[in-house]
Amino acid sequence: MTAQPSTSASLAGVIAAGGLAVIPTDTVYGLCCDARSAVAVARLAKLKRRPSGKPAAVAFFSLRPALDALPDLGERTRAALCALLPGALTLLLPNPAGRFPLCGGGELLGVRVIDVAIDAGRAVLLTSANLAGGRDARTLEEVPAEIRAGVDLSIDRGTLPGTASTVVDLGELESTGRWRIVREGACTRSAVESALLGSWANERRPSG
Repeated sequence: MTAQPSTSASLAGVIAAGGLAVIPTDTVYGLCCDARSAVAVARLAKLKRRPSGKPAAVAFFSLRPALDALPDLGERTRAALCALLPGALTLLLPNPAGRFPLCGGGELLGVRVIDVAIDAGRAVLLTSANLAGGRDARTLEEVPAEIRAGVDLSIDRGTLPGTASTVVDLGELESTGRWRIVREGACTRSAVESALLGSWANERRPSG
């Protein structure tokens, strides 16, 4: 999708200033902030009543910034990322350099690329726009009132699909070819498997 300039400018300004935003994703409404701002991440955790240090996804708004931000990925893992994203998936990727430490991933980093015609201009920490343990929000009205009151920007895109992202662990893909679904969600296992098989076929195809 092509980003909408006025909405993207508003979102980018809020995130750059250390603010919080409720945004639509390709699954449910999300709560986000600058993934590299300790102050913003702490503010988000307090608003959501989320335990400090609990892992969250780092999200990008297009594929290229994600690839540029994760230069340590092996060829097979990069091919899988390109085959699976953007989409209703959270990928757990090897993180040997400890990138995005505020997202709490440790050796594995949760990564999303969402395609929703907005762009924050940088990587964001993204979590569901609910109180810790609460239900996911399909509409902006379903986002808890205290979260809507506590953020600096809310973007309304009507009713979203409402099923959370499928979480896929690719931590061993590079070394063993193994992968596993940690949480079933909006993307089916067969769709994940088909995309990965396609990425391997492209990897093996002779060049030139």
